Amino acid sequence: MQSEDARYLKRKVKGGSLDVHPTEKALIVQYEVEATILGETGDEMLGDRKKCQKIIRLKSLNTNTDVAALARKVVEECKLIHPSKLSEVEQLLFYLQNRKKASGKAEKRVVKPRDLTPFEGMEIDEEANINKVEEYVELLYEGMEEKVKGATLILHLARNPVNLEELLENETALGALARVLREDWKQSVELATTIIYVFFCFSSFSQFHGLVTHYKIGALCMNVMEHELKRYDLWQDELQKKTRTYILHFRKEHEKAFKKYQGLLVKQEQLLRVALYLLLNLAEDTRTELKMRNKNIVHMLVKTLDRENEELLVLVVSFLKKLSIFLENKNDMVREGRLSRLVPCEHEDLLNITLRLLLNLSFDTGLRIKMVQVGLLPKLTSLLGDENHKQMAMCILYHISVDDRFKSMFAYTDCIPQLMKMLFEHGEERIDAELISFCINLAANKKNAQLICEGNGLKMLMKRALKLKDPLLMKMIRNISQHDGPPKHLFIDYVGDLAAQITPDENEEYVIECLGTLANLTIADLDWELVLKEYNLVPYFKDRLKPGSAEDDLILEVVIMIGTVSMDDSCAAMLAKSGIIPAIIELLNAQQEDDEFVCQIVYVFYQMVFHQATREVIIKETQAPAYLIDLMHDKNAEIRKVCDNTLDIIAEYDEEWGRKTQREKFRWHNSQWLEMVESRQMEEGEPFMYGEDGEMDRPDLFYSTDGITPASGAVSPDFFSDPYAQNGDGQHGIEHPVG
Repeated sequence: MQSEDARYLKRKVKGGSLDVHPTEKALIVQYEVEATILGETGDEMLGDRKKCQKIIRLKSLNTNTDVAALARKVVEECKLIHPSKLSEVEQLLFYLQNRKKASGKAEKRVVKPRDLTPFEGMEIDEEANINKVEEYVELLYEGMEEKVKGATLILHLARNPVNLEELLENETALGALARVLREDWKQSVELATTIIYVFFCFSSFSQFHGLVTHYKIGALCMNVMEHELKRYDLWQDELQKKTRTYILHFRKEHEKAFKKYQGLLVKQEQLLRVALYLLLNLAEDTRTELKMRNKNIVHMLVKTLDRENEELLVLVVSFLKKLSIFLENKNDMVREGRLSRLVPCEHEDLLNITLRLLLNLSFDTGLRIKMVQVGLLPKLTSLLGDENHKQMAMCILYHISVDDRFKSMFAYTDCIPQLMKMLFEHGEERIDAELISFCINLAANKKNAQLICEGNGLKMLMKRALKLKDPLLMKMIRNISQHDGPPKHLFIDYVGDLAAQITPDENEEYVIECLGTLANLTIADLDWELVLKEYNLVPYFKDRLKPGSAEDDLILEVVIMIGTVSMDDSCAAMLAKSGIIPAIIELLNAQQEDDEFVCQIVYVFYQMVFHQATREVIIKETQAPAYLIDLMHDKNAEIRKVCDNTLDIIAEYDEEWGRKTQREKFRWHNSQWLEMVESRQMEEGEPFMYGEDGEMDRPDLFYSTDGITPASGAVSPDFFSDPYAQNGDGQHGIEHPVG
């Protein structure tokens, strides 16, 4: 019977759209099932359609999954997905693979347009009716009590967005509200709060901002805020006076005065809150925001930070955060001492938005200094253990750690143990960019590096870096290796592991960091010759020295590494025999405009002239000394310094190059002195001390084939006290410029 029935049923499935599951690692396939009942002749008698969905869960998906292979498998096994959608499936899987895990607690939006709740004085004993708006407007022309009632009834209507369009068309009602606010806001806090609240309801929607601006409500709110902040200062002064007067003799009177103050404060903060909400909504338009800035909004907001009302503070800090993206506003809110009291605090939203504001401010060097001065560093460090706020705190701390002056201060907090724990909790997952960047900065300080290496710290870091071949983690290790003392000697155990990474097959970024780490290991006990031979590094170095053979950063690290191993006599000899020195000179020709390259190559020459074997090669078989003489007067002070030191060593062992060096030094100082004298006389407008007939253009008056012939009165008598100075091979020409 069932089989006979089946002949008269026709079922058709149509594939639909694909999407990712909002929370799980899964794909959602939308499809449609069409069922049709057929008659005996095959005619369609009755049909029905139903939309369905299928969830494909992908439990095995992780950061190491081959997305392309998984996409093919999904398409093959799920008949609802047409093969033509393979690329779409692959894109969705890639998105799922990289989607960050949602934290256990969903992040709340701090400022919501409808967040304002009814406040004291809004209660009414009748239900507002949109058809009675005219009656409510009439109340606005009566006494203060009636005005408050009429405005409150209109507010109850405005709180329902459905009524806003109709209220918008009632110009009489809106005009009356604006007029009453303008005339009576000082008379009643309740009235001012209620009417501003009505316009706030309109300001929650961008299309109504023109209406609020038309009635100049924003400007009125600014006036209200300024007035209320002044009143608050007066209340504070009055309360302090009464406290001093009453506290000793009239306890009840003091309690009564304080209670009255608290009541006034509650109403004032309700007014400030609704006014600020309205202004924040209007500030969507940057032109309107600029007008607020010109009316000193930043000063008012910063002043309001002294309050204790957390809901008001959330709003104030949110407003400051929005304003802080502009340089002028940021400079106006240099009062982070007030912000520091909010970190930490129990109110989650307030703490979150305060950290976001501090992050914006932390891009400024001067403000970072002030954050440290007001004691924010330990406070922010304590938040690294808070799952909800650690990311934001870490970003601010990262900015602070950029400045070398503050790196050492982290050693006196519990920051480094927490960061090391976070690093090792990642397992084999990629470390967050913020976390590893922060660690790289801190490792650049010697005290921090020692703390990182405590226990098995370095061992764990090396194990992880070598296993995952992570260039950023290796950069952190490289920073640790640059410090003299105990941390550097710990690296002796890992020289072989690091040297094994120096191969053409490895990722260049990773190799750069491994080379940089090895180059930092200037340890006397290290047998570099054995390392170079065992890991066959000399051919690798020689290949990489060719201009264009790799990225400049990698070539530079090879040069630095050669400089380090050249400290060893046998290593220097081995490198000289391999023909590396001509390769370095060729590289110097190609990179002569790059100061870093030039400085490091000259340093290699400096190391090699220490050793007898390489000194002979450098002096006799290459043009390195000539290059060094050319670079003696380079604009870069470091290059000049290394060149001078290297040439001094060469001069001790080779008289000919010593004379050439002294002649060049004499020529340079001589020309510099002449140029100085000439420019000074030109500036002072005096005639040349050599006469006015153009003698400066006649070198025959100063130079002859016998050496230097002095012109009358042009040379200091001290010049002739040195019998060698005329030939340019005495030291006098270096110490004292001559004419």
